[in-house]
Amino acid sequence: MTELSHVDDTGSVRMVDVGAKPLCRRRATARAIVRMASETALRLRTLPKGDALATAQLAGIMAAKRTSELIPLCHPLPLSAIDVELSVGETTVEITASAETIAQTGVEMEALVAASVAALTVYDMAKAIDKEMVVAEVALVEKFKEQV
Repeated sequence: MTELSHVDDTGSVRMVDVGAKPLCRRRATARAIVRMASETALRLRTLPKGDALATAQLAGIMAAKRTSELIPLCHPLPLSAIDVELSVGETTVEITASAETIAQTGVEMEALVAASVAALTVYDMAKAIDKEMVVAEVALVEKFKEQV
């Protein structure tokens, strides 16, 4: 295992200094899955709280923008694009979130936070009608970096 960049020689946590790193175009994509009853999946746009899919999409976008406030030691990034897509299956909602920036550090956490918060929003909005729902997976799907 490599040395942890967020821990100094004494074992204390620290924010990594990325000031000397070159600017790069960066993109990351994350996915989250919410498992639910088929009846729930059919009702996601007409729940008592409203349209869970539209609300979750907006929640994911808003969350990506606030990642540095939620995750200690994350750098605030100038996000140039955030995309959150929700795909409803028979018993699942698959959320794919991507974030882009031109910066000195990556956007993996922004994509993961967007997917996670969108999944939690689906869960929150449908929990009254489905007590067995599960946020099953949250994972980084890909990341990309190129010099500018």
